[in-house]
Amino acid sequence: MKLRVAGFLDNTTVNGEGLRSAVFLSGCNHNCEGCHNKPMQDFNYGEDIDIKDIIDRIQSNMPLIRGVTFSGGEPFEQADKLSILAKDIKDMGLSLWSYTGYTFEEIINSGDKYKLKLLKMLDVLIDGRFEKDLAQGAHKYTGSRNQRIINVKESVAAKKVIMWEKINKV
Repeated sequence: MKLRVAGFLDNTTVNGEGLRSAVFLSGCNHNCEGCHNKPMQDFNYGEDIDIKDIIDRIQSNMPLIRGVTFSGGEPFEQADKLSILAKDIKDMGLSLWSYTGYTFEEIINSGDKYKLKLLKMLDVLIDGRFEKDLAQGAHKYTGSRNQRIINVKESVAAKKVIMWEKINKV
C-alpha cells in the first residue's frame, strides 16, 4: 500500500517535541491564505511511496528519534492508508503527532471511520486552519494562535478537548 508523500525529514525539532522524523503528505483542500507548504496542497505533488519503505526509513533513524509527525498538505485526506502507517509507528514505541487544518471536533463529528481511527492513534494533534492574521505570537509548534495543541488520548476519553499539558513548558 502506498501513500502520496510530498517530503520527509529524517530529523527535526520544530515539528513536535524532541528529535523526530516528519512525513509530509500531499493534498489539501483547506487552501489557507499564507500557507507555507502551498505546493503540497496539490494531490499530485510528490510521489507514491510504499508504507514499508517509509517504515524502513523511520527505523533507520532509531534510536535517535523519539517520535514521528504527520504534516502536509493535509494528513487526514489520506487517513485510510495513513492509519496503517500510524499503527506501525506506535508498534515501534514512538510518539505520534499530526498537524491538520480540521478541528478536533470536525474529525470527531465527521462520521469518517478512517479519520477517527487515525485520530485515536495520535498522541498529540495540532488542529485548525492556518490563519495568516493570527500568525504573530503563535505558540511553539503552531503556525497561528487559533491552532490548538491537543492531548488526543485524554480528549477522546473526556469527549472534550484537553490541551497538551506541556504547552506552557516549551
